[in-house]
Amino acid sequence: MDLISPYSLYFNFDLIFFEGQVWRLFSSFMFFGLFSVDFLFHMYFLVRYCRLLEEGDFRGRTSNFVLMLFFGIFVIAMVAPLVQVHNFLGSALTFMMTYVWGRRNEDVKMSVFGLITFTAPYLPWVMLSFSLLFGNPVSMDVIGIFVGHIYYYLEYIYPVIADIRGWKLKRIMEPPRALHWLCGTLEPQQHN
Repeated sequence: MDLISPYSLYFNFDLIFFEGQVWRLFSSFMFFGLFSVDFLFHMYFLVRYCRLLEEGDFRGRTSNFVLMLFFGIFVIAMVAPLVQVHNFLGSALTFMMTYVWGRRNEDVKMSVFGLITFTAPYLPWVMLSFSLLFGNPVSMDVIGIFVGHIYYYLEYIYPVIADIRGWKLKRIMEPPRALHWLCGTLEPQQHN
């Protein structure tokens, strides 16, 4: 609607940390470009896979879902300056959620226009291929896949390894009590 200029929303490390424009940390995740096929593409995948994650793996675990989003936003914002990205970061978050959903639903069969059939873990790579076909830069997409893999490892793989090896720290991605309280998932403590 052109109420706010995209130039006041994009991610820029210098403007955030040296000029105090902190809102860019979050606003850069909320802009997906002007109305176009690419915009519709990202909106569809963001809404669909965010909803599927929330209703599937994170059902009844709202604080864990919020932690996943905060983790994704934090790591993407830390990686973006390393690859010198001054951009909008929403597509990276979309790719992160799509990656996590795909890894958690490895047996789901998918197809593109009924021509190409694949299983869910390959969905982010298929989306990356379409980004290339549309001529879009894929750096943010690759960052999203990378961050999704880190999250998947810390949430689902590490606890199994820690349990097998008997490590004291079993779960790295456990939300703090304050987040449980804010999300309404805090369970009362048992007194002995």
